[in-house]
Amino acid sequence: MSTQKPLVVVTRRLPDPIETRMMELFRARLNLDDTPWTQAQLIEAVKEAEVLVPTVTDRIDAAVLSQAGPQLRLIASFGTGVDHIDLKTARQRGITVTNTPGVLTEDTADMTMALILSVSRRLTEGERLVRSGAWGGWSPTAMLGHRISGKRLGIVGMGRIGSAVALRAKGFGLSVHYHNRRRVHEDIETELEATYWESLDQMLARMDIVSINCPHTPATYHLLSARRLKLLQHHAIIVNTSRGEVIDENALTRMLANGEMAGAGLDVFEHEPAVNPKLLKLDSVVLLPHLGSATIEGRMAMGEKVIINIKTFADGHTPPDRVLEAMF
Repeated sequence: MSTQKPLVVVTRRLPDPIETRMMELFRARLNLDDTPWTQAQLIEAVKEAEVLVPTVTDRIDAAVLSQAGPQLRLIASFGTGVDHIDLKTARQRGITVTNTPGVLTEDTADMTMALILSVSRRLTEGERLVRSGAWGGWSPTAMLGHRISGKRLGIVGMGRIGSAVALRAKGFGLSVHYHNRRRVHEDIETELEATYWESLDQMLARMDIVSINCPHTPATYHLLSARRLKLLQHHAIIVNTSRGEVIDENALTRMLANGEMAGAGLDVFEHEPAVNPKLLKLDSVVLLPHLGSATIEGRMAMGEKVIINIKTFADGHTPPDRVLEAMF
């Protein structure tokens, strides 16, 4: 990278203080109207950028990276997930990739618990009833949901976010179970009173609530397949604040419509921003527009991590949040 300030191309609008700091530190080119870029625009960006700052909405695949100029040395992604970036091609072209881990943990865990409560207690159904003007007052048998205390929660993916969900769930009186590629340390299990299941199938068949908290990788695509979804008990609910591709959305929609599952809380979708129109018709489903990390504090922290990664790299050092293929 040249000794002058690096040319940093940012694909989406970021919080004002973050953009201002980028302008101060780098030669920053910003997306002022926040319109998502097309593949052609991304290609134009990588032809001239020394640092690209994409988000989860930007598909930085081999077709884009193959057009990158030799000056592109760093992709500093604004977000934790990196499934939108072709890590293998980036490595082959000598491009370092960074992300923003850790700063979204608390916000996403909060949203997971909000969805568990919303689906179990039918909060959005009740809110729509009040707004419609059709609510006739309190009734002993109206809008009955289910308490979550004493229920079994199965967490798929016990990383930072999964562990934070488990901590919250314990406070709500849920019995915590989990499936993960590797068993967590016994001290963490003891603290969270968590039960480990080596078999995802066996865990799913016994849970009242399932929370998806694993990243989207080739290995987790449709991890919750039609076959696995059918293992769930009919009273079970599922919440997803991870990535939509982890669940077979068509199979999930069919089961919900047929009453083979009690409900779902979805903050992410398989074909974002498109949502299966059949899901929109189901009262048993809470649908959110990918709000998991949508707090002012979270987005500021993400931006600060991006800046640190760029500055560290520009100064000739390994950025603290470098992503390696082996990590996913």
